[in-house]
Amino acid sequence: MALASQKIIQNPQTLIPSEVVKQLESDLTLGLTAKQVKVRIDLFGKNKLPEEKSKSPFTILFEQLLNPIIYILLIAAFLALVFRDWLEGIAIIIVIIITVAIGFFMELQALRSLETLQKMGQSITKVLRDGILLHLKSSLLVPGDIVILEAGDVVTADARLIYSENLTVKEAVLTGESFPIEKKIAVLPPNTPISELNNMVFRGTLVTKGMAKAIVIATGKNTQLGEIQQLGISSKKRQTPLEKKLNNLSKHLILLTLILTILIIITGYFRGNNFILMLQTGIALAVASIPEGLPIVATIALAQGMLRLSKKQVIIKKLEAVQTLGATTIICTDKTGTLTEDKMKVHALVFENNFNKKNNFNIEEKNTKEYEEMILTGILCNDVLLSNEHKHGDAIDLALIDFAEFIGYKPQLMQKKYPEKMEIAFDTERKMMATVNQYNTKFKIYAKGAFESIAACCDTIIKNGELIPFNNKEEWIKKVDNLASKGLRVLAFAYKDLDTIPAYENFLQQLTFIGIIGFIDPARKDVKATITTYKNAGIRVVMMTGDHPGTAKKIAQEIGLLPTPIVKGSVTLGKDFSTIDQLSKKQKEALLNTVVFARVIPKQKLEIVSLFQENNAIVGMIGDGVNDVPALKKADIGIAMGIRGTEAARASADVILKDDKFTSIELSIHQGRAIFQNIRQFVVYLLSSNLAEIISVGIAALLNLPSPLLPLQILFLNLITDIFPALALGLGKGEKDLMKKPPRLPNEPIMTAKLWNATIIYGLCVTASVLGITLYSNYILKLPTNEINNMAFFTLIFAQLLNVFNLPKRHVSFFKNEVTSNIWIWVAIVVCIVLTSIAYFTPPVAIALSLSPLTTYKLTTILLFGFGSLLLAQFMKRIGCTI
Repeated sequence: MALASQKIIQNPQTLIPSEVVKQLESDLTLGLTAKQVKVRIDLFGKNKLPEEKSKSPFTILFEQLLNPIIYILLIAAFLALVFRDWLEGIAIIIVIIITVAIGFFMELQALRSLETLQKMGQSITKVLRDGILLHLKSSLLVPGDIVILEAGDVVTADARLIYSENLTVKEAVLTGESFPIEKKIAVLPPNTPISELNNMVFRGTLVTKGMAKAIVIATGKNTQLGEIQQLGISSKKRQTPLEKKLNNLSKHLILLTLILTILIIITGYFRGNNFILMLQTGIALAVASIPEGLPIVATIALAQGMLRLSKKQVIIKKLEAVQTLGATTIICTDKTGTLTEDKMKVHALVFENNFNKKNNFNIEEKNTKEYEEMILTGILCNDVLLSNEHKHGDAIDLALIDFAEFIGYKPQLMQKKYPEKMEIAFDTERKMMATVNQYNTKFKIYAKGAFESIAACCDTIIKNGELIPFNNKEEWIKKVDNLASKGLRVLAFAYKDLDTIPAYENFLQQLTFIGIIGFIDPARKDVKATITTYKNAGIRVVMMTGDHPGTAKKIAQEIGLLPTPIVKGSVTLGKDFSTIDQLSKKQKEALLNTVVFARVIPKQKLEIVSLFQENNAIVGMIGDGVNDVPALKKADIGIAMGIRGTEAARASADVILKDDKFTSIELSIHQGRAIFQNIRQFVVYLLSSNLAEIISVGIAALLNLPSPLLPLQILFLNLITDIFPALALGLGKGEKDLMKKPPRLPNEPIMTAKLWNATIIYGLCVTASVLGITLYSNYILKLPTNEINNMAFFTLIFAQLLNVFNLPKRHVSFFKNEVTSNIWIWVAIVVCIVLTSIAYFTPPVAIALSLSPLTTYKLTTILLFGFGSLLLAQFMKRIGCTI
């Protein structure tokens, strides 16, 4: 068979090793030749995973312009320049530049932070070529290469095992399985799922014990990991909720601007004014109605949230992701390493008539014979390499050492005190390990392994310190099955007292059975409280794992995801559904109510996320393995672990937790909710202020009153007294009870009907004070036109500054709320007063703004009318006209 005609052997697990070697035209003792390697590099390419092209700085810069508010500002700037309103046009352009620059540098910083997390260099693989064992870069591997694997090696290509000696491989990164998998070379059926392909090793997995020789059957994009990576690349990201809401807001702003412009033009024309003049006036007021400060304030608010989270070890790769976190309604999360510690621990000890659970281990029980023999077996029949600084070894062996230390033993001293004299090493056929250790002038055999292997060597069992016949093995099988059904890895223990070192053939005979230990990858201690916080915040948490259903249920119950007993339908296995698109409506509804998905493959994780999104959910996905990549990419907000997460997971995510803490997401969600609340507040503030300017000028023109605002005064308001208070609102910390409220409806816009109503009322209250002082100055004080304008102008400034205090909701105290407790609000008010005073007392600026000196009486009148707008707005709020 010509190798060029195929890219990968179909079902290599069904073939004996020699047949795989033959089909790949390789050699077990010599490997491939240099000529064969060159041909295969040309045919298959280098052993590299498909990657999405990372964003260039130019792309990041260009994307900052793809913002609907920026579009409006560009049009406004163009119109201002067409009508030779140079200052307004230049000011808007400056606003655009500042907004784009902030977004660009913040996202560029996040990109640089991500690059520092990425692993440097390439992994090295031991490869047999031309009869010589070489250490080569993994990128140079080709199908047919013979590779050597040892404990600690990362597998760098998919390969069929040829020879295996006690090989165990950790595949959590690919399958989600928390326990290391024992490997063998025997053939398997064609449809064996990947989690059970025990005669294969896969790229990205870790050899935890033993050694092996394997032949590479797939490289690069043809590996299991490569296929998952491609699935992630093909997943299309939805627009963020904030992007959608800003799009909708922009449409409303355009519509509002057009209506106001047309009304002013038509009204002025029918009153006999020159049509061209009214057209210019209408367009000028339309330009003035655009809240230039909105993009700057929104960008700075997001950037500030991004920086605040970076101090909490959370990297946000895109500004909008900060707010998306706050909108999240469902969090889908991997189990292994995310909800758990990714580290084996002793969970349960079972003796004859004695049962102990995790965190309930009795220290006094060390005095019992069976307890002590169990611990000594775990210490002495153990391959962990102990040193003063580090412990190296198999996950189960490490768990036994950690447990012994936890209850007060000193394993290193015990191993020296009772030295090992003989050993039968663990192998996958025997499924047990045994040692002979010296006790002064006597000896002891210690053995541990699979229950059936250990039990077969035992004829007695220890009970209450006495040896009795081991006649209840069937009962013990049920105990083992009970622990296994809960997802625990079960190990049995035995021992024997000896006077002399036994002959090898008698080594494993007539042992005394001690009991069993159940091991589990335990839940993180801080996860349960975080899950409770999410529930209080109305956010659903869904576990999606490739692990054993018993393990998944156990962890889900420990962290408070599942009740005891488990509600029917809350746990679903991957084998219970294939393609979600082919399911009935009822079956889909059942999946939507599932809390734990176990034994699911990457494609199913992707489909589950899509199903939630199709049902109007904002989905956050937390993961760290390659198997999580498609779902991370598809989710509205992908969250990866920074330390333990794979490079593929970090590259696909929007958010990276540098400290790998699940609890960091809680802080991020709170920050996202606060930012959205702040965005709403400053949008209401900016729109109501601009509305007041337009209506004041429009009504004054209709009533033939002196104009309350001149063009340069409008520019001064838009760039000074509008932006600083709005910016201060954007920097607020939000309401204290944000995480006790349900998430907003996913389709809820930035400006709801109630908020539009509040905007109009606040704008009209400010308008009332401006028009009121204009009428008072014109008809009562009979001031000249210039002074009437000044009175209205300063009143508008003061009323706008006080307008920020209208924004807290009606149910909170006017004197103690998120606005009055925001120090930046007070700083903004002081800055605005200082800048206004500078403009007033600086002759060149005062002349440009047409300002003239005002008497104390006039200034007092301005203050009274300004406060009047606040009092009127508060009256309207308290009687229920606004929220």
